[in-house]
Amino acid sequence: MSSLPETNALPHLTAEQTAERLGVKLETLYSYVARGLLSRTRTAAGSAFDPLEVETFAAARRRKAAPSPARSEGRPLMVIETDFALIDHGELFYRGRPAAELAQEPFEVVARWALTGRWEPAAHFTPGPGLEAARRVAEALPSGAGDRDRQLVAVTALAAADPLRTSLDPEAVAGAAERLIAGMVQVLPVKSHPVAPLLAAELWSRLSPHPASPELLRTLDAALVLLLDHDLAVSTLAARAAASARATPYAVVVAGLGALDSPLHGNASRAAQRMLARVAAGEQPARVVADAVVDGRGPVPGFGQPLYPEGDPRARILLGMLADDPAGATVVETVGALTELLHDRTGAAPNSDLALAALSLAGGMADDAGEVIFATARTAGWIVHALAEYRERPLRLRPVGRYTPVPQA
Repeated sequence: MSSLPETNALPHLTAEQTAERLGVKLETLYSYVARGLLSRTRTAAGSAFDPLEVETFAAARRRKAAPSPARSEGRPLMVIETDFALIDHGELFYRGRPAAELAQEPFEVVARWALTGRWEPAAHFTPGPGLEAARRVAEALPSGAGDRDRQLVAVTALAAADPLRTSLDPEAVAGAAERLIAGMVQVLPVKSHPVAPLLAAELWSRLSPHPASPELLRTLDAALVLLLDHDLAVSTLAARAAASARATPYAVVVAGLGALDSPLHGNASRAAQRMLARVAAGEQPARVVADAVVDGRGPVPGFGQPLYPEGDPRARILLGMLADDPAGATVVETVGALTELLHDRTGAAPNSDLALAALSLAGGMADDAGEVIFATARTAGWIVHALAEYRERPLRLRPVGRYTPVPQA
């Protein structure tokens, strides 16, 4: 095991930051200290806490947490039947087929099968007639806009150009999905030339200034497949809720994109990539992780997945594929240094966000590239769920609130 720097050399959390990280009151935090569950250092500014120890404690609390019978925490909101994705014994399946095996196929083939049930090896997605309008809208965004912003506004532009946008006929919806996914890719500025007639190659050419090697392109294609769906993630729940109200497929995707744009979901790969880049540049992994805990409000980005207590299989697959490329192998070594540290201190394993960050870093992409890959892939999954929800009773995903007045001081 590698030696760790002295914790006094790392940034520390204040008592207020520690309480916020753990989601408890200051009184509860100090009771943890009194019981010997957390240690603190007294400074002139007050109590200071080791961020890695706090992260270890937070991880242990997540594993042991049980819902209180006195008050609903909103989880689970409900159980929704789905016939597409299944997580069983630490593995992901799509309609009974291992996602690991499907990841060897082109994304467009798997996505068409997901949307229509048809397995067509020559499947290829092309954008609809609204692409040029979508590009103009994307180009009109402020200079600080990112590729996710371009994708979001493109959805509305592409919807406006589709005369069948309101049709909920399954074939029309599936066709709209394919055109939309292709449009969300081709609306992005070109940075290099695609090396193959694949949607993954087209996406790479818009995310990286470097031509894709066969290994890196294969990894990107696999990432799109592995991120197509994943049970009822919050963005998928938002998409299904919209579909329950009979929103159009385009509006369903807008709902999904809105929920995806969050640090604990679709944006997690951005923070993970920044963390990886610092370690790859030579910084101590412990300091980088400590900074991530001090600056963040959740788990260390790129680590831990509650649905996979033994580790995220999607990360294992993608990192294994990434190691086949020289540039990818260097980044995977960096992942290994972080993984050793986090495993020793918290037991957390890499998740798909870290794998996306590693792929983006190996490809010389911007730090929001992982978000774009995630959004492109999950668009297919959202519409798969919308198709299922369209077959259900309208507005069934409307929970009932329970009024609980806030105590007055």
